[in-house]
Amino acid sequence: MAYDYLDLQQADVVAYSDEHDDLKKSVRKFATEYLRPASIELDKMSAVDVARQGSPYWDCMKKMHELGYHTIFIPEEYGGIGLDPLGLHIFFEEMAAGSIGLAVACGVDVFPTFFASMILAEYPELENSIIRPYVADRDCSMLGCWAITEPEHGSDILTPYQAHFHNPRISHQLVGKKDGDDWILNGQKAAWVSNGTTASLGLVFFGTDSSQGLSGGGIAIADLDVKGVSRGKALEKIGQRDLPQGEIYFDDVRVTKDRIVCDADAYEEMTDLVLGAANAHMAIMCLGGARSAFEETLTYSKERIQGGKPLCEHQDVQRKLADMFIKIEASRQLSRNVMNYNLFSFPPRTGYSMTAKVFCSNMAFEVAQQAVQVFGGNGLSKEYVIEKIFRDITSTRIEDGSNESLTLAVANDFLFGESPY
Repeated sequence: MAYDYLDLQQADVVAYSDEHDDLKKSVRKFATEYLRPASIELDKMSAVDVARQGSPYWDCMKKMHELGYHTIFIPEEYGGIGLDPLGLHIFFEEMAAGSIGLAVACGVDVFPTFFASMILAEYPELENSIIRPYVADRDCSMLGCWAITEPEHGSDILTPYQAHFHNPRISHQLVGKKDGDDWILNGQKAAWVSNGTTASLGLVFFGTDSSQGLSGGGIAIADLDVKGVSRGKALEKIGQRDLPQGEIYFDDVRVTKDRIVCDADAYEEMTDLVLGAANAHMAIMCLGGARSAFEETLTYSKERIQGGKPLCEHQDVQRKLADMFIKIEASRQLSRNVMNYNLFSFPPRTGYSMTAKVFCSNMAFEVAQQAVQVFGGNGLSKEYVIEKIFRDITSTRIEDGSNESLTLAVANDFLFGESPY
């Protein structure tokens, strides 16, 4: 199928409704009153303390479960909220404006259960064993993660349909071996697994056939509170310190056939689908972070006096503010369009999702950098939240695929695939 112009008409954009407006107001209230204060507190804590039961991280995750935010991808027929693409865009922009890290934690939480819903026709028992209990969970006894990166694999394992993905010299470090209808997992996942130190359920990517390189893989919904699963120490990071990340080790961990999303026959296609969704959502997170940087800067520029007048009365500051605003608004249109176009497309146009992620994360970094410049020396001080926002946004240009790797993947898409126009 040839690629079409990604425009508003072809994306069949859902009209903004009163329900969308109510959603925006309620999520913004939650993000402002709960996520932002907790995020600031967590930023000052050690990674181990962030992941420890009773920390503000757990308070926020439990509050999200109480509000049903963990079910945003789950269809209403199974008790979920089941937001449409525009609703999801509004939700994650508002969440990320409060905290990018906690917004990511919320997003990956639902991954295992969402994929359980995708194979429900083949394994209807998953409705009562995973989906219904997860939807009903209010104390985070069921918390999900997405485990794909490995110590020797970062962006390479996230970019299918490229030559390296089929190179037999490059293979998975978490390996599955068939045992009857089940799989036995051995190996590890890298320290970059979001919710990796806290999750009880994981969407786990593993190798099945090293002769096929990274394309020889499978995806499992794995219980992480069973014998044979252990965790590494929570990772200390420059930004998004409110998001617990850490290694997961598997030692003869059995996964039954009803928890296998796919094997090598569909692995590359499913990896592309996951990346399409993840990048589309990461673009929105970047937008929310950029907007929070702009809002902090706008407020500060009206209060800070320099040269005998507020900063906002200086033309250079006005130009910076306008530039930030223009970039944010352009990014909202791209990310919202891609979200609507790609979310329920099978297969997705993943090149567009990667384009949105690269564009929006670069935009967010530029906006945050400009914000620090407007704050001047205060922008370097931990007394002002803009310093934290800058660090959080810096991480986005690497997570879910580094921008350099994703840019090459976009080029590969239109050079060796079909024309984008």
